[in-house]
Amino acid sequence: MNRTDDKRIRIRDRDRDRIRDRDRDRDRDRIRDRDRDRIRDRDRTGTRIPLRKRLLVRLLIASVLIALCSVAATAWLAVTTTTRALREEQGQALADDMDILARLSGYAATHPDWTGVSATVRALSAQTGRRIALTGADRVLLADSAPRGTSLPPRAAATVDPLRTDTSTEPGAQLSGTDPRVVGPYRLTAAERAKLDALASRRQSCFLRHGIDTTVVRTAGGRPVLRGADDRVEDGYVPEQCADGLLNTAVPTEETAFAALQKLARGCLAGVGVDPDTPVALGGLVGADLRSPTPSPGFLLKADAATTRTAQRCLDDARRTQLDPYVAPVAELFLGGGNNGAAPRWNLSPANKAKVVGAAGLVLAVTVAVTAVVATRLVRPLRALTEAAQQPPELHARVPVTTRDETGILAEAFNDLAERRERHEAQRKALVSDVAHELRSPLTNIRGWLEVTRDGLVEPAPELLAALHEEALVLQRVIDDLRDLADADAGTLRLHREPVPADDLLAQVAAAHRVAADTAGVTLRTDVHGGPWLDADPVRLRQALGNLVTNAVRHTPPGGTVTLSARADGGQVALEVADTGTGIAAEDLPHVFERFWRAEKSRSRRTGGSGLGLPIVRHLTAAHGGTARAASTPGCGSVFTLRLPAAPAPRDG
Repeated sequence: MNRTDDKRIRIRDRDRDRIRDRDRDRDRDRIRDRDRDRIRDRDRTGTRIPLRKRLLVRLLIASVLIALCSVAATAWLAVTTTTRALREEQGQALADDMDILARLSGYAATHPDWTGVSATVRALSAQTGRRIALTGADRVLLADSAPRGTSLPPRAAATVDPLRTDTSTEPGAQLSGTDPRVVGPYRLTAAERAKLDALASRRQSCFLRHGIDTTVVRTAGGRPVLRGADDRVEDGYVPEQCADGLLNTAVPTEETAFAALQKLARGCLAGVGVDPDTPVALGGLVGADLRSPTPSPGFLLKADAATTRTAQRCLDDARRTQLDPYVAPVAELFLGGGNNGAAPRWNLSPANKAKVVGAAGLVLAVTVAVTAVVATRLVRPLRALTEAAQQPPELHARVPVTTRDETGILAEAFNDLAERRERHEAQRKALVSDVAHELRSPLTNIRGWLEVTRDGLVEPAPELLAALHEEALVLQRVIDDLRDLADADAGTLRLHREPVPADDLLAQVAAAHRVAADTAGVTLRTDVHGGPWLDADPVRLRQALGNLVTNAVRHTPPGGTVTLSARADGGQVALEVADTGTGIAAEDLPHVFERFWRAEKSRSRRTGGSGLGLPIVRHLTAAHGGTARAASTPGCGSVFTLRLPAAPAPRDG
């Protein structure tokens, strides 16, 4: 093989490589543009789904609607089926409570202590079905319808105090708050009652002659009082012929009690500016007819309303003091649901049970219908995804994106996955083609030279053997690089870590490439700040830095500089290889660590290697737990930075 044939072969290979590179670059640019368009479209539309279209929101809305229907139906049932029973139960319980309180207040009003109240408590409990417990103000148990040892309810239901009754709930209570059954010193004698009964009968006959129907009511003290039978008759109205004033005149027993009452009220009355000798009479107005069954003492006082109210309070307080020895002490009333403290029970009727079952069935039917509709809308795109996934791999099937919710995002992710798989398939084919080319070129040269030597056309001179050795080294380097990449991909790349001083590492790499740099006319220097140490495999790090230095020297013109530097950066060590070469274009910078990629499109080994050096650098750095970055300014140079974990400097000795 003469020089002309060799040159022709080299030109043919170079043209073929240029065509292949052009086609591959065109495919890469098309894929890059498609990825950029997809990213731009995604950024513009965003994966952020409108709130109203999110699947979670739609499911929540459906769940809320179902829950609302259930709650509404349940509430309606609860209202319609239990209101009546609850009203009856509550009404009966309230009436029973009022009756219990009235009976016990009456007992306290007519007894000076609670000694015999147990029988009354048991009778009331048997009548109402309630648990009744009575304690003193100090919570000492006085009587209880429940068995001994049963705990009391947490709070008292009422306070039993006949001298301070609740006028809004206690039937017949006076405005002063005193139970009308408290008589004390006001109880009339039999002779006084007989005399007043005769006067009441005569007064009743007089009222009847004037067309006023009345009834005679006897107070707890024994005094008869006329009460109008017709509510239209105003209290206090007395025909002139019937107004003799005899019925309302105090009897000796009452006068004695009034005198004692006035004596008790003297201090209070004097304190508020009222004459302590102001007379006391029934109802507060001497000579007036009383229609109320519960008359109480009052003043014959002509004063303003405020003074009258103040004087009346003094009289009420004195009267409580006067009656206190005749009533039982204040007690606390505890009420429970039953003798054992359990709450009362009630049962639903068959009609109400049927309503509950019917409403539950209706709610269940609505739930099933809504769930079926929602499930159908959810399953439809999932079925499309399943059918697309079952297609042959070489078709790279896509699915239409019809929604903007999570299912639509899933469809887009599936389409992206299919596209990435298609791209990886294209890259795999390109990788096979590139590997074949990288191996074919040196093999073709070796085969050609061996054939012409065998045919005797060329003598096996030392120059020929050196050329063949160089081609074999190229072939061996490509194979070694591929093996390293395969080990890195498989995760079987072995590292022998040890503490490595950064300055020694850079010095060794610089020494190994000093001759090549001097031959290229490039200045190679090192710069270490602070003497950091690394926890790394020194052989693999020299390989990674050597690849970077080789590329830097290759792309730096004569007179340029390649600098290896190291510095501590937090918990890491930054190793940099900077050159003053031609630099890398901005659009090519993201691809420098891709396999078989070259910044220069010609595949000449004078300007580019196998395209595996930088990928090996990245994998070796990642195996050490570090990162590899590249920065470049076209026309000014490039900087490759490896960040690796730092190690503490070993102690001497």
